[in-house]
Amino acid sequence: MTKAPATSKNGRRRHDREIIALAVPAFGALVAEPLFVMVDSAVVGHLSTPQLAGLGIAAALLMTAVSIFVFLAYATTAAVARRVGAGDLPAAIRQGMDGIWLALLLGAAVVALALPTAPWLVDVFGASDTATPYAITYLRISILGIPAMLVVLAATGVLRGLQDTRTPLYVAIGGFTANAALNVTLVYGAGLGIAGSAWGTVIAQVGMAAAYLVVVIRGARRHNASLRPDAAGIRASARAGVPLLIRTLSLRAVLMIATAVAARLGDVDIAAHQIILSLWSLTAFALDAIAIAGQAIIGRYLGANDEKGAREACRRMVEWGIGSGIVLGVLIVLARPLFIPLFTSDPSVKDTLLPALLVVAVSQPIAGVVFVLDGVLMGAGDGRYLAWAMLVTLAVFAPVALLVPSLGGGLTALWWAMTLMMAVRLITLWLRTRSGRWIVTGATR
Repeated sequence: MTKAPATSKNGRRRHDREIIALAVPAFGALVAEPLFVMVDSAVVGHLSTPQLAGLGIAAALLMTAVSIFVFLAYATTAAVARRVGAGDLPAAIRQGMDGIWLALLLGAAVVALALPTAPWLVDVFGASDTATPYAITYLRISILGIPAMLVVLAATGVLRGLQDTRTPLYVAIGGFTANAALNVTLVYGAGLGIAGSAWGTVIAQVGMAAAYLVVVIRGARRHNASLRPDAAGIRASARAGVPLLIRTLSLRAVLMIATAVAARLGDVDIAAHQIILSLWSLTAFALDAIAIAGQAIIGRYLGANDEKGAREACRRMVEWGIGSGIVLGVLIVLARPLFIPLFTSDPSVKDTLLPALLVVAVSQPIAGVVFVLDGVLMGAGDGRYLAWAMLVTLAVFAPVALLVPSLGGGLTALWWAMTLMMAVRLITLWLRTRSGRWIVTGATR
């Protein structure tokens, strides 16, 4: 990382307060998101196994779609934060509206493509004959909520850029509560079955989008910012999002390859892999919260032409990433007797799980720095480099992971390959931050 002058004790405390103020609510909002699927699963699970299986397939497709478009939040956060740093709040909100309009356009396109192809998408996932009709029903209804889901992503980015992560937390809590109540009411009270679960989720998502829009529109009126779609601004938002889309797709490819390799290792290995992946995803939420704080803080400093502040904030967040990674690694080791029985009672799965889990624990400090530097470069609007870095990482990881079964390696070897993947990401991101080329000041990059 680029050398920065030593940060004073007061400076560290200031950065710590900013990080905590943004990261803690962001973590709460991130955790609330997967709870939507958990509620749906809990409610539908009491109907029948085929309906739960159908929900699982449809939910996997929907979560994939949402993860692909997460750049709407990331790119919008960086762009809005820069304008906040430059002291131009009307332009910041105008930039955010461009992201929201882009989300609506993309959402409409996804609906137009996915509705007629829903049966084919379900078939590609290999659904059983009994689960297929339920999967199609849930998917077709839930697709109608995708525009709202994408608006939520973009609007979340607007508020993060405005240095507000509390409102997204409140909206997420409200959406989760509404989703739970609607699911129970429509599935059991109205007797709609899995269709009721899908409609409950769509209504909750539309409500969340509406809540965000109210907040953003009020801010626009307060600062006399236009709400009308601007073609040039929407195109600029799309251009900023393309590199982050490539980065996200490359990361998804890594996870898909890992799961495919684990499946080739056998039923015991894939079962253990899914447990580890669930835990890995949970730790990622904690680390991603710091990354989100990094996006907002770095974007603001660069927009304010404060290169020194950006360097100091980056250094302090790296220290947070290392410390958080160490804490999470220790917690994984200490808490393994408590959480492993929650997932499985099979001795063979436990035996396969334990050594691989220790690899995950050891790699957490690396992951902590990777997530932080990822957030720093996103906040700097350095999406093109992030795309290339992730493509390089995928090129290194794929052959190593695919060799694991042929070389007689097991799940532990696969997770060492995952650790290699994180190490490559660490090297590429560290080299970039050390070069200082990510530091481009001003209201726009």
